[in-house]
Amino acid sequence: MNKKEFVEQLSKKTGLSQKDARSALDNALDLIVTSCKKKQKVTFTGFGTFEARKQKKTQRINPRTGQSFSVPAKNVPKFRAGKAFKEALGKKK
Repeated sequence: MNKKEFVEQLSKKTGLSQKDARSALDNALDLIVTSCKKKQKVTFTGFGTFEARKQKKTQRINPRTGQSFSVPAKNVPKFRAGKAFKEALGKKK
């Protein structure tokens, strides 16, 4: 499912117009990203947790040239699924 299809389903389920549903989704995603940038966790009980994690500086090797190079430390997004989400995916139909 892509964003357009998601917005259509959200619109049908909530009774919002597609424009309002898209706006709500965009604002929710923006809040998640902004919070993670501020090093805050965003937790939806039962669904999961979004957070930014620090990735250490590493040394890599270019497979073509054999030269090693350094990848600087950076923040990366991390999502950890909640118990209810995991259980919902694990159920057989």
